[in-house]
Amino acid sequence: MTADAIPDFPFDRPTALEPPPQLAELRDKCPVSHVRLPSGDVATLVTRYDDARAVMADPRFSRNLAREGAARLSTTKDGGLFNRRNEGTMDIREGQGHMRWRRLLSRWFTARKMEVWRVKVQAMTDDLLDAMLAKGSPGNLSAGLGLPLPVRVICALVGAPSEDQDKFAHWSRTMLTLTRNTQEEVDQAYQEFTSYVSDLVDHNRENPGDDLLSELTQITDAEDGRLSQDELISTVRGLLLAGHETTSNMIAIMVAMLLADRERYEAVIDDPDLIPGTVEEVLRLDSTLSVIGGVPRFITEDVELSEVTVPAGSTLIPNIPAANRDPAKFTDPDRFDARRQNSNQHLTFGAGPHYCLGQPLARLELQVVLSTLTRRLPGLRLRDAPDDLRLRTGGLSGGLQDVWVTW
Repeated sequence: MTADAIPDFPFDRPTALEPPPQLAELRDKCPVSHVRLPSGDVATLVTRYDDARAVMADPRFSRNLAREGAARLSTTKDGGLFNRRNEGTMDIREGQGHMRWRRLLSRWFTARKMEVWRVKVQAMTDDLLDAMLAKGSPGNLSAGLGLPLPVRVICALVGAPSEDQDKFAHWSRTMLTLTRNTQEEVDQAYQEFTSYVSDLVDHNRENPGDDLLSELTQITDAEDGRLSQDELISTVRGLLLAGHETTSNMIAIMVAMLLADRERYEAVIDDPDLIPGTVEEVLRLDSTLSVIGGVPRFITEDVELSEVTVPAGSTLIPNIPAANRDPAKFTDPDRFDARRQNSNQHLTFGAGPHYCLGQPLARLELQVVLSTLTRRLPGLRLRDAPDDLRLRTGGLSGGLQDVWVTW
């Protein structure tokens, strides 16, 4: 393949809710292929389910792209979020250090803990929906519910003031730049966010509560090697970023996807037992949440995927939207089926040692939102035609621009 033949990535798409057709073509004919990133560097795109899962689950494949030879994603000098080196926190990214970190946080995201949070999430959802309804139809579901709900939830979990949601939104979108921001803007966002979290930790240390931050601060202060101060700050910053960005986008995507083909929404109204399966199908079929489709990996040894040898030193991108529509894994994969038996085997939350720690909370929030909307707003509709929905551009995190609804 010549340099001119390597396609630019991310690919364009016909509409906001449809995946780029190139993904299906590559999965069928060239499942391990080269793509050119916005930085100009070349990476290897993996589009089949078994290959993508192998890349994500194999601990030999490193998520640390802050190393010589790794492809840079962003147009910024540091190469973007995955390439940026954060001193004092590298140990918790991989191997035993990462497992140590997961053990400290995992008890806060158990199924039993989530059931306790269900009541809290329901109350927050009702409160936000009441405020949205009071303003009258049409309403901006993204601004009225999609953004503030996950922020309130993660702030309550961590012990941060939810009224700072605009700050979280600005910092996270800047830090997740692909082509949108300059290096100076990124550096400033990191500095401001880190300073904010550091002050939050200090305040919490003086005023501990029954929250995750209080527990982690006590562990850090014990100085027993389980969590350093730098790791604590990085953890809280990551939780606030992820809690704001990913689930916020997913709420808007879910509503848009169901209302774009309203039979899906009406099916849940008629049978609320379909809520878990509907959420899983939304998660499986979405192609907008991540612009590149998955967290890149760097390989230090040759690996064979779909009978193609990928050489050591390559940067691999497991494309989750393509893998989640692989007909070798899912029967009639492009069809939305809330009763699909294996829909929860999608790779949206990853696989292996980096499987998303907060996925029980994300699933809970999506289920509560869907239950509440179908129960309280059975006449909910998109204000605009589905083809008029627009993607957010310029960042690693995609999602939709404002989703307006009527009722």
